Amino acid sequence: MNTDQPLVRPRAPGMYDVARAAGVSHQTVSRVLNAHPRVREETRARVLAAIEELGYRRNTAARALVTRRSGTLGVVTARSALYGPTSVMLALEAAAREAGYYVSLVSLADTSAEQIQAALEHFQDQSVEGVVIIASTPDLADDRLTAGLPMPVVTISPLAAPHDGVYVTAVDHLLGGRMATRHLVDLGHRRLAFIGGPADSLDSTARQRGWELESAAAGLPEGRLLRGDWSAQSGYDAGRQLVRRALPDAVFAGNDEMALGLLLALHEAGFSAPHDISVVGFDDIPGAAFFSPPLTTVRQDFSSLGVGCIDLLSSALQGRPALEPVLVPPELVVRGSTAARAAR
Repeated sequence: MNTDQPLVRPRAPGMYDVARAAGVSHQTVSRVLNAHPRVREETRARVLAAIEELGYRRNTAARALVTRRSGTLGVVTARSALYGPTSVMLALEAAAREAGYYVSLVSLADTSAEQIQAALEHFQDQSVEGVVIIASTPDLADDRLTAGLPMPVVTISPLAAPHDGVYVTAVDHLLGGRMATRHLVDLGHRRLAFIGGPADSLDSTARQRGWELESAAAGLPEGRLLRGDWSAQSGYDAGRQLVRRALPDAVFAGNDEMALGLLLALHEAGFSAPHDISVVGFDDIPGAAFFSPPLTTVRQDFSSLGVGCIDLLSSALQGRPALEPVLVPPELVVRGSTAARAAR
């Protein structure tokens, strides 16, 4: 056997091959592929049989040049392995696929204006039909970067507003912050603390604002604000700070990971939830029901967020854009980490 000869791969069947096998013109094959109504059922069946027999796959790049439709959506996000952003991406991809789109993803370690602009230019080269920006920070929510884009843009951000071809959706993090705080107030707690995420996180800012608004509405004294980075370690560090001073009645942790670290710090200092202090988290991560104690938390509906985002893009592509933000309500999940103050 001569191993020096280059391997020649067989040519993939094309539209003309399908037309020849079915005994029709290539225009008829095109009409069948595009579900044109004016094709006889007998002819359609013959073309589909030829497609299956030959294993024909349409050239989507060529189709995009002709129809200006690529069937692809572009997604920009900050690079992160955190539960929230990862869950948003997965829900978005599933909703896009269900609607007949594929997703082209760019995750950025550097969210500078130059890198975001490069990602958007890449999507234009791919002829994507729409863009989704998961705007976890102000850099990604900067509307100047999307000005003049030839396709609709959906920004997933709790603090943005729709404008000039940019549409907005998000989980209602502010409402979630209010729900968590109202739960603690209804249990009789007066001295509250909040462990927030990074200062530049838009989600954390909205949750903190909900805590502040609901505390003020209940006439509570100003609570203690601590800052973490979403990690369990930062929640543990915040807990160590809290136990060095007078312990508050309750703590609203900005996510479940920080709540987990907080619970360990409390345990090591000889305190327990909910006997000495009530603790609420945010996210309802897998396993939150198996913390010790099971964690009361605010659940995000990522599936509805993904579907709503794709619906926004579809409406915009059909000339029916949404003029107001579309906010997905969260859900309070009550478990064993919170209890009435009088019950202690």
